[in-house]
Amino acid sequence: MTDYDDTRLGRARVADTPELKAYYDELATLDAGALWTVANDIEPWYPQPQSVPVLWRYRDLRPLVHKALPLVRADDAGRRVVMLVNPGRKDVSAAVGLLYTGLQIMGPGEAMTAHRHQAAALRFVHEGTGAWTIVDGQKLKVGPRDFAITPNGTWHEHGNESDDAPVIWQDGLDIPLVNALDAGFYEVHPELNQVPGEVVNSSVLSYGGNLLPYGMEKWTRPYSPVFGYPWEPTYQALLNLAKASEGSPYDGVIMEYTNPLTGGSVMPTMGAHIQLLRPGQATKAHRHTGSVIYTAAKGKGVSVIAGQRFEWQQGDIFCVPSWAWHEHRNLDASEDACLFSFNDFPVMRSLSFSREEAYADNGGHQPVQPDGH
Repeated sequence: MTDYDDTRLGRARVADTPELKAYYDELATLDAGALWTVANDIEPWYPQPQSVPVLWRYRDLRPLVHKALPLVRADDAGRRVVMLVNPGRKDVSAAVGLLYTGLQIMGPGEAMTAHRHQAAALRFVHEGTGAWTIVDGQKLKVGPRDFAITPNGTWHEHGNESDDAPVIWQDGLDIPLVNALDAGFYEVHPELNQVPGEVVNSSVLSYGGNLLPYGMEKWTRPYSPVFGYPWEPTYQALLNLAKASEGSPYDGVIMEYTNPLTGGSVMPTMGAHIQLLRPGQATKAHRHTGSVIYTAAKGKGVSVIAGQRFEWQQGDIFCVPSWAWHEHRNLDASEDACLFSFNDFPVMRSLSFSREEAYADNGGHQPVQPDGH
């Protein structure tokens, strides 16, 4: 928790002089520059994210998401999505760090054409019972609080087979990361639509239990063979773990959605968690490298992020920038609360950038800023 002083040795402390300014101008004519003029910015003592903590209230966004339904045809827009943009990351349309998220609405009987892209994607359903997606020929049906993945490079399309109600789900993608690496691709399916297999939810039926299928063709792709993670068994798994363990002092009873073959994250660039806060539970504060986008899946609570207080209820979405102190509290004394989240932790681990520390003062709790909301 040390605030380092840039006047210490090892930091650039070169004062401008007329001679130096003329020298910098000379370098600029050759598309060059002096490292010491930017060293303190590009090599900080600790992460200095441009993102700020933000809470997006579902009750405020929902009417505007519905308003887009008659205004914009889904095929004309590509995808009818209201994106959530961090004030500090408008330049890359990110919600936090290099992660994107948005709320997509699909009307009754609506279907999108198939496409694929370099960015990996995931979905968390907020409302509606008719949602489906086809990923590389596998049709998956999803309902409220179900979680689904669309790994990068897979053909996919979506729709709503309900005849009376729209579907709203939350998209999460690593688009800003892909674009930062200049690696983006996008293709429309040559037939516009895929021909789905005969068995719906085949990946869940094959890999969604505690046992792995034996004698089938070996799965060798770098992402989970399970494309959907239904809410009911997920919530039951949390309840079961809560009986067997006190959980984490920083996250409550928390579990990761995983690739059942490796035990690793569901996709190479994005991971996802589900956590349960017992009635009235307050976690201790910690921070880590890596950005996180949270969605309140159940209940109500409050999170303190970088000293700011954000009160949330089911459907609300909020973000924690990299290296920001954060802690959570369940505001209900009689019911548990659950938070779904996705993150860029797999990238941090792959690059050996992972780092985490606990807040050591004040019993593990941050002071809240006087104007904290």
